[in-house]
Amino acid sequence: MYYKINIMKAQDKVWYITGASKGLGLSLVKQLLAAGNRVAATSRSLEDLKLAVGGHENFLPLAVDLTSEASVKDSVDSVIKQWSRLDVVVNNAGYGLLGSLEELSDKESRDNFEVNVFGTLNVIRNVMPVLRRQRFGHIFNIASIGGFVGSFPGFGIYCATKFAVVGLSESLAAEAKAFGVNVTVVQPGYFRTNFLTSGSLAVPANEIAEYADVRESQKAHQTGIDGNQPGDPEKAAAVMIEMAQQEAPALHLFLGRDAYDMADKKILLVQNDMDKWETLATSTAFEETVNK
Repeated sequence: MYYKINIMKAQDKVWYITGASKGLGLSLVKQLLAAGNRVAATSRSLEDLKLAVGGHENFLPLAVDLTSEASVKDSVDSVIKQWSRLDVVVNNAGYGLLGSLEELSDKESRDNFEVNVFGTLNVIRNVMPVLRRQRFGHIFNIASIGGFVGSFPGFGIYCATKFAVVGLSESLAAEAKAFGVNVTVVQPGYFRTNFLTSGSLAVPANEIAEYADVRESQKAHQTGIDGNQPGDPEKAAAVMIEMAQQEAPALHLFLGRDAYDMADKKILLVQNDMDKWETLATSTAFEETVNK
C-alpha cells in the first residue's frame, strides 16, 4: 500500500514522550533522534533516562511525576521554551497490575488508575492548549489489547485502565478534530520489553490462594511469557513513526499479529451476542399510541 507522507518532513518534528527510559518509549526516542527529530522525553528518574539514551543535541530529558499536574505543566513549558512548538505527543508511561478484583486493595487499584489514566489526562490537559493554538499536532495514547479484550484472569484493573484510555481517546479525537489535531490509540499485543518484569508489573500484597486461574496467569506472565513475547519493540516504534506521517492516521492502531487475532475474536463474540439477542434487547421502546 502506498502511504502519502505529510508535507512536514519526518525528521523535522518535535516529539514529547512519557515513560521513555525503557521499553517502547526508549525505542521511539532512539529511532527519532537517529532520524534527526527533536525529542523531549520524561521519566521519574532523570539519571536513568540520561543513561538509557545518552547525550544528544536534540534530546531534552525531563524528570516528571505524571501524577502531578504541576510537574507535567512544567515539562511541557520547557519543551515550548526550548523549541517553540510541539508536533507529536506519546502518552506511553504506565505499568501493569496483576491480581483478581477481590484481592487487589482500593489503593493498589487507584494507584494504577492514577498513572495509567490520570497521568495521561494530565498530559492531555497541558498539551492541548499548545496544539489548539498551533492548529496541528498528533497525540498517541498507548493502551493495550487489554483495552479492547478484558478476558484475562487477574488483569481486571489493568484492563479497566486501558479500556478507559481507549474511551477517552475516542472522545479526544472527536474534540480535537476541529483544531487539526489527530489522535491515535495504540493497542499492542505482547512485545518483548521489560513490561512483565517486577519493576513494571505490580502484584497484590495479599494474594488469595483460591484464585487458581489468576495464580496460573501470574506464573505464566512472570516466568513463561516474559522474554518470549513475539513482538519486536523496535518494529512497533517504527510503525508509530510511520503512522505519525499520515494525513489521515488510524484512530485505533492494533499492534502485532496477536493483537489483531484477539481483536477479531472479540468482534466476532460481540457480533454473535448482538445477533442472538437482538429481538429481546431491542424490545425496549415505548409503544406508540395509534390515534383513531
